[in-house]
Amino acid sequence: MQAAPYTTRLQAGLGLLSESRALLALWQPGMTAGDLYRVALASGSFPNVSARRLRNIVAEGFAPRFLAPGAVSAGHLKRICATLPADELAQLMFLYTCRANPILADCVRELYWPARAEGARLLAREHVIGFIQRALDDGKTRVRWADGTVRRVAHYLLGCCADFGLLGKGSRVGREILPFAIAQRVAAYLAHELHVAGSGDEALVAHADWQLFGLDRRGTLEALQRLSLHNWFILQSAGEVTHIGWRCRTMEAFLDVLAEG
Repeated sequence: MQAAPYTTRLQAGLGLLSESRALLALWQPGMTAGDLYRVALASGSFPNVSARRLRNIVAEGFAPRFLAPGAVSAGHLKRICATLPADELAQLMFLYTCRANPILADCVRELYWPARAEGARLLAREHVIGFIQRALDDGKTRVRWADGTVRRVAHYLLGCCADFGLLGKGSRVGREILPFAIAQRVAAYLAHELHVAGSGDEALVAHADWQLFGLDRRGTLEALQRLSLHNWFILQSAGEVTHIGWRCRTMEAFLDVLAEG
């Protein structure tokens, strides 16, 4: 299957952490993006945001991340939003933002984690620009972007990574690389979500989503082994064979347990 093209959609909003929490509180099952925009506009929850800006946040930021396909992720996050710590909720929002924006996911996998592994202090702006230019050469956008667009998208990528806690202070050169590790409950959420979505045990361990958190197959297995010690499931692994015995058979059952703390 051909990968989704890179877009400039992050210009509608970077991490959108506070905005997404507010929109999740307003969203109800069955609402479309248009419905949510109208409810949000009338709610008074965004007093300093223009109507046009709010429409862009909902249509280009929130909807691709949480309302497609079928608003499944919005339903999941709404159930646990009030009880999950802010940093763990931010990691889940990071996951869905990467899924909705392949350019961000690839930037994290191809630039951030290799830079971390090399002990780099900064993620350089020029390296991000080079990453985008290579993507243009490889035909990963529908049309070739102008140089000004490339620079703006590089800014969006660095800012979005900062919003989600991967990067820190910025300068003209780049942004400081910060420690970033998947939280245990976020790992449990991702494992259960992949399982419920139909991934077999081996495919689950090898899924590319773990790479967003710096985990290769070995690192993923170690994370799953730690989860099994806390009774999220039973893990058996020998060589290239992995079997997981699931205690929660549905995502709803898992979310109930997660919400209970």
